[in-house]
Amino acid sequence: MPRVTTVEAFRLSLPLVHAFQTSSHRKTHLEHILVRVADADGAVGWGEIASPSDPYYCSETVDICWLTLQRYLAPALRGADWDHPAQVRALWKRVRGHHFAKAGLDIACWDLWSRAAGTPLARALGGDRRAIEAGVSLGIEPTIDDLLVQVGRYAAEGYRRIKLKIAPGWDVEPVRAVRAAHPGLPLHVDANGAYGEDQSEVFTALDRFGLTMIEQPYAPGALAAHARLQARLETPVCLDESVDDLDQLDTALGLGAGRVLNIKVSRMGGLTVAGIAHDRAVEAGWRVWCGGMHEFGVGRAANVAIAALPGFTLPSDVSGSDKYYAHDVVEPPIRATEGRVPVPETPGLGHEIDEPLVRRLASATLTV
Repeated sequence: MPRVTTVEAFRLSLPLVHAFQTSSHRKTHLEHILVRVADADGAVGWGEIASPSDPYYCSETVDICWLTLQRYLAPALRGADWDHPAQVRALWKRVRGHHFAKAGLDIACWDLWSRAAGTPLARALGGDRRAIEAGVSLGIEPTIDDLLVQVGRYAAEGYRRIKLKIAPGWDVEPVRAVRAAHPGLPLHVDANGAYGEDQSEVFTALDRFGLTMIEQPYAPGALAAHARLQARLETPVCLDESVDDLDQLDTALGLGAGRVLNIKVSRMGGLTVAGIAHDRAVEAGWRVWCGGMHEFGVGRAANVAIAALPGFTLPSDVSGSDKYYAHDVVEPPIRATEGRVPVPETPGLGHEIDEPLVRRLASATLTV
């Protein structure tokens, strides 16, 4: 029976190899929190809190996660008894929201438990794949020509799907150009909720380009508007920010607010809830895929593990970490070959954390 005796946290920032622009902001580096849990026998598990630094994607930020971890979540975990990592989320059920912070500890407990059991994390979660198909997410570029260069590069590397970020003023024409240059390439767009229902003509126009999905066109709470849009489009609507817990998922399914769910381990509070969301969505006839938050290697490895579940039939956002970071914090680094990422067959996350590097890069540390 695991009993976590120590929780450590490390704030660290890594530069991106290529700046990333969404509908809300531009990123040149990312700051995340890595968490390390240990039991009395010295066994260790690692997790990652991959929240944004600014409240543009969601209301949870690195600063908020740090405080929540220190004051509420880590004290609730330390010394508590549990037999299986699926039980851990009950320890902080009184804490509403704060899914990114919860996800970091949830991942760490799954890593600790599966390492102790000698089981690969993917298998512990119920996954049966040896490799997952990966896509890439491309930000808003200065020009359409710049975008075409990026699309051509990753298509040539064998990635199985390209996702394009869109925003008002950068939507139909970039997509038209990419589709003309790559007529057979699986392609979808992501608005990150940047449009209002009065701008639905943009999605009517995009409906003509044979996209695999239109992701999060409207604000997170606009489930009824998403349902109305889905009823008018042939292209599946995909929900991301609209679904960060299981109650919201049930509402979205009941309304018919889409036909695809982007499951992000970080957004949904960890691997346990992500697995339940996978089961419910698939049972309801929705397709699911694994999204990401530009995680470092720790969170990326957790995404690889969950994406090995059988219902993830669409390419994930779990591309090779070298697309984002020149030097990651795990060994071996996560790599994609011809658009496929291998699923580790060694216990736990399947990657060793470069702990000296983490401690050296950390701008702040916390021990509970």
